[in-house]
Order: sequence, then structure tokens, then C-alpha cells
Amino acid sequence: MNSQEIKSIQQTARDQMEKAINHLEAELIKIRAGKANPQIVDGITVDYYGSPMPLNQVSNVSVMDARTLSIQPWEKNMLQPIERAIIAANIGINPQNDGNIIRLFLPPLTEERRKELVKKCHGEGEHSRVAIRSIRREAIEHIKRLQKNGLSEDAAKDAEADIQTITDKFTAAVEKHLAAKEKEIMAV
Repeated sequence: MNSQEIKSIQQTARDQMEKAINHLEAELIKIRAGKANPQIVDGITVDYYGSPMPLNQVSNVSVMDARTLSIQPWEKNMLQPIERAIIAANIGINPQNDGNIIRLFLPPLTEERRKELVKKCHGEGEHSRVAIRSIRREAIEHIKRLQKNGLSEDAAKDAEADIQTITDKFTAAVEKHLAAKEKEIMAV
């Protein structure tokens, strides 16, 4: 029974840490590295007849070239609300509205801006590391409760070591993602 509970605790911790990594990946994608990527506008909501809708559900977002995104609304009267939503989202890009489509021209990144983006990436990485450590702490507390209820000390120590191994693996994954994103941002 105890080994089953320990496996369950470890699997729960692994699943939650996996979610932390997935969240980090999603956040890093939103941080632009000088190349046009439709995911830059993910998370922007547009006022669609009084209710908030994701931008990609009221328009077609596509890459025109390496530095330009085009946003083609399904309905022409959505141009203004989309433009306002992009400005309000404060993604550092001014939309160009020509009456038919909205273009987002991504300016080339300055050295200073690249460093800011790297700093932002490291902030996201720190959020992920904190989440992973928190998951580890909860799992170890759970194991300690099992130990109070009769789990042998050796089994508890082994389980804690396994949790630490899982934690180390996911922390290394965070570092790998950050290094890759930093390399992408700093590449001119």
C-alpha cells in the first residue's frame, strides 16, 4: 500500500512539474526574439460585441515576412477593436491599420532591448523554478506524513531522494529552455 502511495506522490509531483515546464515554454514563446511569430499576440483579447474574445478567434494571424505579422479580421468592423486591443496589450509594437488588414512591423532589437528580453526570460525561469521547488516541498511533506503513519524511515528517505531526482531533472529542463531562448534572443 505504501509503495503505491509513494508512486502516486511521485507521479503527481512529476505531472505538476511537467505543467510548470509547459507554462514556461508558453511564456518564452510570447517573448519575441526579433522574428515574427503569430504566438506574440496569443493572450490578447478583443472586445467582440461586448464580450472578450481571443484575437485569433476574430481574425486570421499570419506571418508576412521575417519581421511582419498580418492580422486579417473576419469582419471589417473589428479593425478598430483589434487595433485598440493590441495597443492596450503593450507588446511594444504599434499596429498599422490600412483599412483592410492590420500589420505589425517588428523593429530590429537593440542590444539594450535584447538584454531586457533575456532578463524577462530569466524572470519566467525563476517563476518555474519556484513552482518546481514548491511542488517538491509538498511531495516531501506528504512523504513525511506517511512516515508518521508507519512508513519506514528507509522507504521515506528513498522516496525523498527520488523526488529530489525528479526535481533536479525538471530544474535542468528549465535551464536548458532558458539557455536556448537566450541564444535565440542574442543572435543578431
